[in-house]
Amino acid sequence: MSHVAAPRRAVFGWSGFAVGAVALVLTLATLWSGPFAASQSAGVTVGELATEIAQSAARSLAGVPQPAPVAEPRTIDDHLALAVGILSGLAIALGVGAVVRREGARAAAAGIALGGLAVGLQLFAWTVAMLVGAVVISAVIYALRDAFGDLFGGLFDG
Repeated sequence: MSHVAAPRRAVFGWSGFAVGAVALVLTLATLWSGPFAASQSAGVTVGELATEIAQSAARSLAGVPQPAPVAEPRTIDDHLALAVGILSGLAIALGVGAVVRREGARAAAAGIALGGLAVGLQLFAWTVAMLVGAVVISAVIYALRDAFGDLFGGLFDG
């Protein structure tokens, strides 16, 4: 009678794969379908940004202190982004746990890859959004150069 150990089931690896797949699908859903919370149009937001910049500059010139910052309330989009991060981290942790337990390499690698891909995709989208936001803010400041030419110290002079 031989004492061959039964092959270990890849519980951690397949769990990591499943959680990573859910994280990736949730990431894609929030990127393609979102934002889910109600928001103002881009024109209103840019107009409010321009007004806020002008008011801040006027307060600085007058020596008036700036108002205290106000925390924005959390929306469903914030909670979904947090859920993606938690699920992605859990998928990576389960994949690493599968490697440590010497479970199937494919299942472990799939869990780590899907978790990492979900985080990477979310970070990539955030980075692109920040770059676009920086371009919009720069355009608004450039558009205000005539009104506040002295404030910017000849920054936009040719």
